[in-house]
Formats: sequence, structure tokens, C-alpha cells
Amino acid sequence: MKPEPVYSPPMAVSDIIAAIATAPGRGGIGVVRISGPKLADLARQIVDKMPRPRHAGLADFRDSHGGTIDQGVALFFPAPHSYTGEDVLELQGHGGPVVLQLLLKRCLELGARIAEPGEFTKRAFLNDKLDLAQAESVADLIDATTVQAARCAVRSLQGVFSKRIQELTLALIELRALVEATLDFPEEEIDFLKHSDATDRLRVLQRQLQAVLQASQQGSLLREGMHIVLAGQPNVGKSSLLNRMAGEEVAIVTDIPGTTRDAIRQILDIEGMPAHMIDTAGLRDSVDPVEKVGIARTWAAIEKADMVLLLIDAERGEMAEDREILKRLPARLPCLRVMNKIDLLQRDPAADALKATVWLSAKTGAGIDLLRKAVRDAAGWCGAEEGLYMARERHLQALRQAGACLERAAEHGRNPELFAEELRLAHVALAAITGEFSADDLLGEIFSRFCIGK
Repeated sequence: MKPEPVYSPPMAVSDIIAAIATAPGRGGIGVVRISGPKLADLARQIVDKMPRPRHAGLADFRDSHGGTIDQGVALFFPAPHSYTGEDVLELQGHGGPVVLQLLLKRCLELGARIAEPGEFTKRAFLNDKLDLAQAESVADLIDATTVQAARCAVRSLQGVFSKRIQELTLALIELRALVEATLDFPEEEIDFLKHSDATDRLRVLQRQLQAVLQASQQGSLLREGMHIVLAGQPNVGKSSLLNRMAGEEVAIVTDIPGTTRDAIRQILDIEGMPAHMIDTAGLRDSVDPVEKVGIARTWAAIEKADMVLLLIDAERGEMAEDREILKRLPARLPCLRVMNKIDLLQRDPAADALKATVWLSAKTGAGIDLLRKAVRDAAGWCGAEEGLYMARERHLQALRQAGACLERAAEHGRNPELFAEELRLAHVALAAITGEFSADDLLGEIFSRFCIGK
């Protein structure tokens, strides 16, 4: 068989990295992943013989004395046809933590070093196997908390989001080329925007960018989720509502006011949108030092929230204390009034979108679907996953920055130099999304949040 040619990756690295790539703890299978240049020597010292490229082979994993650490499957992916673009060796053995640590130790003895968080994916990006948006979607897929979020992350990993950004960038490059060519002939006393149809091209580009931004904002909800605080006076049913929404008893419920002293958090799936729902201490004047701490934490949670559900006892109706809580809520914070305990009134559940109010019973579950819909609508969640992109805050900022540049370009239509400069700045903003222009500190921040082994 003809040997494969030796490949030198674009990224100049001389070190080999290794890490346990499966989750900590006991499992049926555990994987140690190794990546770096020229792994053949290392591989031969661990397994009996060099595995055939891209063929799973049964092998004994050897220690420095030739003894068997474990028996499992060895997989070898020669560069550049691997996840990182370098030689990659995966040793798949039994998933015991001691066995995996022994295998990892053997790799370190042979010259490898422990991989940093996200370093395998970082090398894939630096070796042009993934762009930056795709690399980030790897972590998003691992962290996905709903089916819709996972599917959206897979599409981004496959390059759907990157393709849209590239399409915008290409249209922007074409417009820049047109404008720059016009600047080469300043003696031509013509309206260059009208002559080159640049104005219409710019409007089309702005509409396309706005569509991508809207889809990205929806995708950001999938990734980040909504942080929703349950607030209200003591004993209005906040813990009962959290239990009903979660479908299990995650909070203690009693008839004694002030039972909840500290925030209780639960991740929920609201029609495909992840929601971090936080049950908090009841808001009232208290002399109990422990309860006062809980109340202070409630207000702190409200300050960081994306939405507040203000629970009110429907039997008592809205009281002065409830109105006082409403006054203290941040002006920018969306708030839904939840009139709870309608079972005591024998009233049917209802929702009033104009008054942002839902009538329900956390005890019986009546009206919970109305609350889910009201939360979804208040968040702006469309409920559709097709066409969404798993966007991060930096992606949204870049898209907004590019949009602002295009707006300023439109204002400078009679000044070709300023027009061209705003187009250039928009190009730089878009290119940062896929990593065409990236600062080293940005890359370090992004990949440091990955798990080790990925």
C-alpha cells in the first residue's frame, strides 16, 4: 500500500496535545484524544502496531514496561483529514476514571501535554477546518438545553450561518469594489451613486443584513434562554407555579409565608425556548435577618432578569403592596401580571395581552398554557427553528455595528470617500464573525469556555 504523504499543517505547532474527551465519571466507553504533528512514533509505543488510517482496530494499550493498561479500539486520522487538521489518534477504552488517567499519563510520558479547554477545536479553526462561527457552534451544541437549540447549533456547525455571513460579505465586497473604482476617476463630474446604482445595492444589502440580524436574535434566545424571575408578596404561589411549570417538586410549598428564603433556579422548555426560571423570596417588610437577605437577593435577581412574572393573589386582588413592587421594577424590564389561585374564585383561566395579565391556577394547572404563550410572545419568540442561527452576543454586536455603518454610508451618499470608508468598516465587522479578522485575545476568550477534550 502506498504511504500517505507527510502533511504540514498551516498552524506552526510542534507540540502534541492529549486529553480525556469523554465526560468525567464511570461509563461504558472512555476516549483519550491526541492531536499533533507526526503521531506515528507515539502511536506505535502505545498500541502494538500503527492503526490503518480511518479504520477501527482492536489493540492493547501498553505502558512504559510493555504491560497492558487496557484493551480497546484505536482510530488514526492522518492530517489533513481530521477534526483538527493534524494527525489525530483516538484511544477508545473502558470508561473507568483510573484507566483513562493511566492512559493519559502514558501519552504525557511520550511527550504530549494536556490540552487546554477547547484547544482541539481551536486548532481546527486555525487550520481552516472550521471558521470561528462554526467553532463556537460546537460548544453551543454541547450546551444545548432544548431539541430546537441542538438542531439550530447543528445547522450553524454545518455552516448555514457562516454561509449567510459570507453572502453578505461578498455583496459588500462587490459594492466596495464599485465605489473604489469610481474614486479612481475624481475628474468625472457625475453622481457616482446614481451612475453605479450603488444606492439600490446598498438598500438591498441593508435589508439582507436586517433579516440575518432578526434570525440571529431569535437564535440568541435559543442559546441564552430567558432569565425569568417569579416575584411577588409571600404566599402568592410562586413556588407552586415553578413546580407546575417544571413538572416536578423542585421548590418547597407550605402555607407559611416566607418559606422560600433563597433563589431556586430551574431550566424549562417553553415551546422550544430555554427559560431559566427563578423562584425568589416573597417581597415584604421583614425584621427577620435571614428573610431580609433573601429579599435583597430577590431584588438583585430582578436587576439581572430578562422578564418578571409578578404573582398576585387573585382572591385578594391587586393590593397596594403589589403596586409598590411594580413601581420598583426597572423600567426596561418586561413584566407579566399573573393572577394566581383562580380555583378559589371558580373562575376560568384567561389572558389579556393589552394589560399583560394572565389568570391561572398553579394548584390545578388551569391557564398554564396561556402563561407559556404570554411568556413566548413577550420574549418575541416565534417558535420556529428553521432559518435561525445559533448567534452569540458578539455576533449580534457585529451585525448591529455593520448595520450602523451601512446607515452612515447611506447618509454620505454625496461623499464617495466617506461612503467607501463606512463600507470598509462594515466589512471588518462582518469578517469578525467568521474569524477572518480576529484578535488573539478574542480567540483566547472564546475557546477558554470550551470543555477540555473538545
